[in-house]
Amino acid sequence: MSIAAQPAAVGGDLNGYFQTQADLLCRAEVTSESGEPRDAAQAVEWAVQKARATHDAGNKLIFVGNGGSAAIASHMATDYSKNGNVRSMALNDASMLTCLGNDLGYDRVFAKQLELHARAGDLVFAISSSGKSANILNAVAAARAAGCAVITLSGFTPDNPLRRLGELNFYLASDRYGFVEIGHLTICHAILDLICGLPHPPRPR
Repeated sequence: MSIAAQPAAVGGDLNGYFQTQADLLCRAEVTSESGEPRDAAQAVEWAVQKARATHDAGNKLIFVGNGGSAAIASHMATDYSKNGNVRSMALNDASMLTCLGNDLGYDRVFAKQLELHARAGDLVFAISSSGKSANILNAVAAARAAGCAVITLSGFTPDNPLRRLGELNFYLASDRYGFVEIGHLTICHAILDLICGLPHPPRPR
């Protein structure tokens, strides 16, 4: 069936799909390491200032994630470096991942790299839709042991373990990978846009 031949009802469903994504982001929950609620706008501003201060101190941002979250990690490391002029990296080199996965186990593929490359004062973004991935949890443990600050982005269940491990923890209350991943990407882009000093876009009419 061609695009032109699709039923008209699909358009309404699509609008609902987009609105669900927007509503999910507007209801994003942010908590501190102790589990106390944080205002989302203030949390994003804290992340902006922390990222700038990390770079200015000669340190770096490190992004880690699996699957779709790995794509977000690579995307953000590129954009924060090029557009934000903030020293950033992702730990997604295929040869390194397969080497460490084969020799140490997949649950150690990020932790080992952080043990090697992370330094006190770095800022780690740990991204996991489920918040339960062992290699992301181990990465956070390695980052904290190295003296790094940590921001987490998770979804699915509100009691996922990743949600308790960062100085800031962004949580999206959805069990749909697409909604959570796009939400995480949007949050990261919002932080970057503010780092770049871009004005808020006008609301659509």
